[in-house]
Amino acid sequence: MTSDTAWLAAAIALSRRGEGRTAPNPSVGCILLDPSGRVVGRGWTQPGGRPHAEAMALEQAGSAARGGTAYVSLEPCAHESARGPCCAGLLIDAGVARVVIAAGDPDSRTNGAGIARLRTARIAVDVGALEREAQAAMTGFFARQRHGRPFVTLKLATSLDGCIALADGTSQWITGPAARAHTHLERARHEQILVGHGTLAVDNPRLDVRLPGLEARSPTRCVLTRSGTAPDGWVPVGSPADIATLPGDRLLVEGGAQTAAAFITADLVDRLLLYRAPILIGGGKPGLGDIGLGNLTEAHCRWRLTDARSFAPDRLEVYERVRAG
Repeated sequence: MTSDTAWLAAAIALSRRGEGRTAPNPSVGCILLDPSGRVVGRGWTQPGGRPHAEAMALEQAGSAARGGTAYVSLEPCAHESARGPCCAGLLIDAGVARVVIAAGDPDSRTNGAGIARLRTARIAVDVGALEREAQAAMTGFFARQRHGRPFVTLKLATSLDGCIALADGTSQWITGPAARAHTHLERARHEQILVGHGTLAVDNPRLDVRLPGLEARSPTRCVLTRSGTAPDGWVPVGSPADIATLPGDRLLVEGGAQTAAAFITADLVDRLLLYRAPILIGGGKPGLGDIGLGNLTEAHCRWRLTDARSFAPDRLEVYERVRAG
């Protein structure tokens, strides 16, 4: 990698520290170098969306930012807000000489205006290196901007023959401790988590994060129910389409089979986490209900494998939905 892409990769890695905690703002990462190439500031969007990554990095750098280079995973915002100043203005005031940006901001309030404002101030700007990587780190924000809804991840934990439970409903545990720990890490990266009303009634799941040090990052619990009501501590969601009204940008759907099928049928699943245990159940409860396929041709070319790893003895495969454009 060139030095620019290496620093941008580091800024993108920083941005992931805010995953699931910054909505409605994107989780951005920023690294500041002084004119000699020394790191003098770094930041990522803080919980609740403020301060922004650039503001955090500039506060660390102080006067050392003057004449230096800022590496930012997303175009600095150009609009003023009651919650804080715009980041393009902060970078200009700090006197940076160059800004390297991974991805443009699709928000209509910025969308090119941040870059234009920097260039008008005679700051050199480079854009587009590692754009896909930056967008992948901000999937929730981009999904909200493009589709008006959260980015949806569906998690399934099945046996080799596709079952999520014995015939009598017993499901603890299909997968082992390592795979379940990874599930808790995924929960910590989402603002909301959802199950169907049947799963809530039968299992009364906690759906919290039980990893040491990350307990405070437990997502808001939602239940898919036509009744419009939910127990205390739960948010009712009337239909898969109603997730557009949820405040967060990342939603994790954990079950059950009919809820998973409802989201897939509505074509609202962007990412699939498939944990498979090396066991056979036979005659158990299937992991997925009817999704309305008319023929096998419709099933092909819809999912792309993006990651695979082992959580011995289990295996995880990660798929992303293939969409036009």
